[in-house]
Formats: sequence, C-alpha cells, structure tokens
Amino acid sequence: MMKERLEGYIDEALKELGIADVSFVLEHPDDMTHGDWATNAAMLAAKKVGKNPKTLAEEIVQKLGEKKDTDVLSVEVAGPGFINFKIAPAVFDKELSAAISQGDKWGRNETLKGKKVMVEYTDPNPFKEFHIGHLMSNAIGESLSCVIEASGAEVKRACYQGDVGLHVAKAVSSMLEQPEDFWDSFPALPLKERLAYLGSFYVAGTYAYESGEKWQKPIHEINKKIYEKSDKKVSFLHSLGRKTSLEYFETMYQRLGTKFDFNFFESETGVRGKGIVTENKGKVFEESEGAIVFHAEKFNPKLHTRVFISKEGLPTYEAKELGLAEKKYETFPYDVSIVITGNEVNDYFQVLLEAMRQIFPELAAKTEHYSHGMLRLPTGKMSSRTGDVITATSLLDKAKELIMKNVEGVMEDVAKAAGVAAVKYSVLRQASGKDIIFDFDQSLSFEGDSGPYLQYTYARTHSVLEKAGNTPVALDGEHNNYGALPKLLVRFPEVVLRASREREPHYIANYLIEVAREFNSFYGNTTILDGASDQPYKLALTKAVGITLKNGLWLLGITAPAKM
Repeated sequence: MMKERLEGYIDEALKELGIADVSFVLEHPDDMTHGDWATNAAMLAAKKVGKNPKTLAEEIVQKLGEKKDTDVLSVEVAGPGFINFKIAPAVFDKELSAAISQGDKWGRNETLKGKKVMVEYTDPNPFKEFHIGHLMSNAIGESLSCVIEASGAEVKRACYQGDVGLHVAKAVSSMLEQPEDFWDSFPALPLKERLAYLGSFYVAGTYAYESGEKWQKPIHEINKKIYEKSDKKVSFLHSLGRKTSLEYFETMYQRLGTKFDFNFFESETGVRGKGIVTENKGKVFEESEGAIVFHAEKFNPKLHTRVFISKEGLPTYEAKELGLAEKKYETFPYDVSIVITGNEVNDYFQVLLEAMRQIFPELAAKTEHYSHGMLRLPTGKMSSRTGDVITATSLLDKAKELIMKNVEGVMEDVAKAAGVAAVKYSVLRQASGKDIIFDFDQSLSFEGDSGPYLQYTYARTHSVLEKAGNTPVALDGEHNNYGALPKLLVRFPEVVLRASREREPHYIANYLIEVAREFNSFYGNTTILDGASDQPYKLALTKAVGITLKNGLWLLGITAPAKM
C-alpha cells in the first residue's frame, strides 16, 4: 500500500537527519485539496530534538524529494509543520484497475491468515422473544465475522442460548397447568400459534412468580428438575418449548442472513461449569452461606464478589460461561474468541474474565468481549419481562411495510431486504457501546444516511452497467478529473483493515456512505453513456463503485440487490 511506502520514506528521512523512534501519524487530510496524505512527523520530531517544526519539516521534504518516486506528485510543508503528499493520478487508476480485476476479493487482506477466530453473538433465550436487543448483537456479530474473515482468518460463528434458568422454569410452571390432550395437538399447530402460546406461558409464569412466595418455591423446584432432568413431564415440556423456540429463531437467522456453525446451550455448559467451580473450591472459589462465590476484588480491586453456584446447588451465569469457554475451545481450538453481549452484563463479564484468568489463563488471554447499548424506538424501551416487548419480527415487518407503502413499485422481497438493511445500518453506523434510537423515517430513506440508500446506489451502478452492455470499460485511456471519487474508492482496503484491527464496523458503514454520496453527485452531474472519449473511464469508475459497495455491504452483513 502507498501508506507503507510513504511511512518508510519518512522513517528513512528522519534517520538521515539523525532522529530515530518517532511515533508519527500518516493519514488522509479531512480536506482532499490539502493532499492525499499528511503527517505530523516533523512536529513530533522537532519537539524531541528541540528544533523549529517548520524548519525541520522543510529539511524532511528535501530528503523525501531525493527519493524521486514518480508516484508522488508533490510533497509540501503546510501550517506549523505538517507535511502533505499529493499522489499521481496514475496511482489511483492502477488501484481502481486492481479493484475491478479482484472483484469480490477487492478490499480483503491477509493480516489474520492462519488464525482461527470464533465469534459468539445474538444469543437469544428459548421460551422468550427474539427482541430488538438480539438484532443489535446479530448485526454487530455478523459484521465482525465478515470483517475478520476478509482479513484472512478462519471464522466460526457461534450462538449461545439460555435453555435453562428461572425464565424457563416460569414458562414450564404455566405449561404444567395445561391438560394432556393440549400437548398431543400442540406440535401440529402452525409455528406462529405455538409461539403465541409459549409467550403467554412465560408471561403467566412471570406474574405468578412475582405474586409471592406461594409460587416462587414450586418454580424454583421446577428449575432444579429441569437442570437435573429428574421429572419426565417437566423434561418433556421443556424439550417441546425449546424445540419451538429454536424453530422460530432459525427463521430469524435466515431473514437476517446469518448461518451459525455452532449452537451451544446452557443446559450443556451448566453441568461442565459447575464441575469446574467445584474442582477449584478452596483454590479460586470459596463457600459462603451455602453458595460458592468468587471474590474477584482479591485479584482486582475494581471488581466485586459474585456467586458461581447458588445455595440451591445450581450454576449461575458466570459458572456456565466457564463451561462454555472450555467447550468452545474443545469444539474449535481458536486463537481468538470474540463475545458480543449487551452492556448490562459488562460488570459480570469482567468478574468472569478474572475467574478465567485464575483457572484457564490461556483461554482468558484469547477472549475479547465487546458490548452494545440498547436499540430503542422514539417511544422508549419496552420490557420482555411482562411480554410487552418490541420483537425483532414486529420491527422488521413494520420496516418492510413502510417501504412498500412509501416506495412505488417496490417488490416485496426487495422491501424485506431493505428493511433488514435499515436496521443493520442503524446499528453499525456508530461505534459500538451506545444506545441507538431507531427512527423509521431516517433509517428507511432511499436518499440519505441509511442502509436502503447504499443498496439503492449499488442498484444504480448495476443499472448503468447493464445499459452499457459490452461497451469497453478502461482506466488507462483519456479521462477528466472526477474529483474525490477515484481517491475515495482506493481507500477501501485501508478502511477494512482498520475495522478489522479495531473491531469496529462503523468505519466501513461511514465510508460507504461517503462513496455513495460522491457517486450520486458524479451521476447527477455527468452523462456516463454519452459516447465521449472518456466514457470507458466513467464506466470503469461506475464498476469500481459497484464492486466497492457490494463488498462493503457484505462486510456489514447486508445484501446488495441488483434492482431496487
């Protein structure tokens, strides 16, 4: 890449001037008229050696000029000591030619080649709704999986689901009240009806549990029976409810374009986690009031004590996670394990990681945890505890319906894809960790900062190229200056690399919007198919935009329909 070449030149120039170990930055200026690259090397070096920054910058520029690199058009001092580089147009043409020839591979790198990475995300709980929080986790996890895959790693997608626990016991307690013949006919009901029943059982069980001790004790007993598989009827209903939930979740994964390689369940990891905690009692864990706890503050004063096995003898969230970490590694010996969760478990997860460091230090070192905020509607967050929940299905269906209502002639499958794109882009357009307000008008717009706008722009490039047919496409012929677009396009591999290194897809989302805006401005001010001498170049530029948008959308986990 040109960046590495320029960084090498700057390093050499500094050494020739007797200055070493300067951690300078080389980046693109905000204003492209200032050049293609800019560095603060002279300013940092001047501070180190006690010299005037502008004078030192001029000396560095003189040394850089001696390189006589024809790809570097000019090197100039700017402001108090910045150094700006302008790159020859032929370099951009060469990069764009590479984009066209590489096609689906454009933007990829091999920085993680040979690495094995497992990404765990979405993690819905059977017996509960797939809600909008799961959409956030899914969008981030799927995009990170694609970005890391594009950096050469072998990526496995994993989903971890809470199929045991108090929430399940609450639902099963209500299910036990139904007559036998109800369960005989239940499996034959349409999925939508079975889900409605399951939701009502969860709500009824939750209200019962919260109504007082009379219901709490039997529900705790049911919870234990589920873990121990000691009651045939309880186990049967648990299995039936779980099967229904997983069937529903699979329809959501298909809609969102996610295919998991591994599904892990708390019913499996809980037994393993309990064993790990028990084996390390007296070494890492301690008994306290009948429970087994981890005093994390002994190892890190910023942390706190958490229960790993309850006084009822059941493993908690943290103990199950220990079992999961070990099971994951046995299933797929990873170099990195990435876990995406909501930020409400941040404190728990830090305690868990400290426990892992004491028991599985090598696995703790391989684990990366990233959290997200809440996805809210302008009306606010709703609660799944009472069943009054913003479900993923309802949000996606509403998005699809609004697109069909507002966009004349749009096909249903396109509206469905655009609805998913709207939600995913809304999540991915900003750095992770913050809450997001999903505004339907802005997010569904085909003319602004949105997922559908990116899809629409890609479809526009496809339409132009389709009309062009077999007309020649070339970047080595006559062409005019088309402003920022060519220079912006060649940055794609850099953006992908940064997103991979920082685990932040928002760099790609924001970059694609810039590309789409520049192309639509170019499209609006230029007749592409005019038969002029620069037509092959304009078509090549259009093709490079299309490839960049399609590949970029894939990195965001968003489809790129050829027609909108």
